[in-house]
Amino acid sequence: MRIEKDSIGELEIPQDAAYGIHTVRSVQNFFQSGEKINPYLIKAYFQVKLAAAQTNYKCGLLFKEKFDAIEEAIISLIRESDEAILGKSDSIYNKIIVDPYQGGAGTSLNMNVNEVIANEALKILGKNYGDYKIISPLDDVNLGQSTNDTFPTAVKVASIYLIRELAESFASLQNSLQKKEVEFKNILKLGRTQMQDAVPITLGQEFGAYAQAIARDRWRLYNAEERLRSVNLGGTAVGTSVAANKEYVLNVNNILKKITNLPIAKSEDLIDATQNLDVFVEVHGIVKAGASSINKICNDLRFLSSGPNGGIGEINLPSKQAGSSIMPGKVNPVILENTIQICELIKGHDVIITNAVANGNLELNPFLPLISHLFLKSIHLLKKSNYNLTKNCIDGITANLEKCKSHLISSSAIAASLIPTYGYETIQEIVKYAHQNKISFVSALMKTKLITEKELLNLISKEMGVDSE
Repeated sequence: MRIEKDSIGELEIPQDAAYGIHTVRSVQNFFQSGEKINPYLIKAYFQVKLAAAQTNYKCGLLFKEKFDAIEEAIISLIRESDEAILGKSDSIYNKIIVDPYQGGAGTSLNMNVNEVIANEALKILGKNYGDYKIISPLDDVNLGQSTNDTFPTAVKVASIYLIRELAESFASLQNSLQKKEVEFKNILKLGRTQMQDAVPITLGQEFGAYAQAIARDRWRLYNAEERLRSVNLGGTAVGTSVAANKEYVLNVNNILKKITNLPIAKSEDLIDATQNLDVFVEVHGIVKAGASSINKICNDLRFLSSGPNGGIGEINLPSKQAGSSIMPGKVNPVILENTIQICELIKGHDVIITNAVANGNLELNPFLPLISHLFLKSIHLLKKSNYNLTKNCIDGITANLEKCKSHLISSSAIAASLIPTYGYETIQEIVKYAHQNKISFVSALMKTKLITEKELLNLISKEMGVDSE
């Protein structure tokens, strides 16, 4: 064990621990939820620290030997974070151990990052962990910085990375729905409004409408990136850049832009960007809108596939697992149910994020750890859910042609399609006759011998521009 000191006192730290006393205090103070800091946020935080180190070196504030060790350590830690993002290794979580739910506006994470960088740099120099007289987590790694500008900046960098990946998942889902639009373009079926029979539509048109909704969500996400690119790095504690070198403040964001290859820009008002987090409400609202679109689509697909024998059954979902321990052969729409639950969770996150942003105080919002964790979690979950929905459900949907036809010709809703040819009064009398005699509209229509069933379907197809063959 090694002994480290802070303003509160001393603590024993495991000799081989890359973190230090501030990290251990956080672990002791806050119960462990079992959740982890998002790996994109960890990577982004290291990128922010790299930008700060490079800027401090260029400004002559950090000497070469220290800088070289710090830079090498951070680059290695970024690689380790990438391994976590790719699911190849969780080793970074042996170093970044603080819980996502923490008090102090994110100071726990900032200090965990500072201590790990300092200790890894010491290791590169052949020194012992904890020898902070040589490289200090505060005086060297955190030079010219505060939690209050590094944390929000790292969150925004991580958010842009994840928003781009989320947009790609929407593109995949849109593509799958468009393929179904083409596949089902000539399948006539009954439309429904308010869960009641309505005029004819094609199954392809329904899927085409779903694809359009998802396309709008992609566009919203594309525009959301613009809202996240303005950062407050260089503002330090409250946005006034106290304790930061002027040259550092002028250059650090441009260096971060090069490191991340993202369109990062210094906020026009660092004080505003430090205390007000409304951008996270705005952008999460866009994520929520996407979840709402997907939620609606999933509910539609559950309805259209219901039964299948005792319900609508116009589409067949791919069978994924046995649906009952007591009813043999039952198969449930489990992928759709899973997706809906994720969407509901995201809607819940939106309420929490909105409330947490509104409850900020004066020059700082102390609830950024909660805001950022749920914000990034929503994006991550929806991205994964979209790919799962596409692969395990949408791609495998097939049409039940007989059910589509049966429901269509059994409903009086198709009467509207005959009015241009036979006139309103004539069709109204047939509908009235069907109701009075408690038979289907098509049966009543056939009795008139105005048209055969095949001619009826051809007429509807022609009206809708559908190939009837």
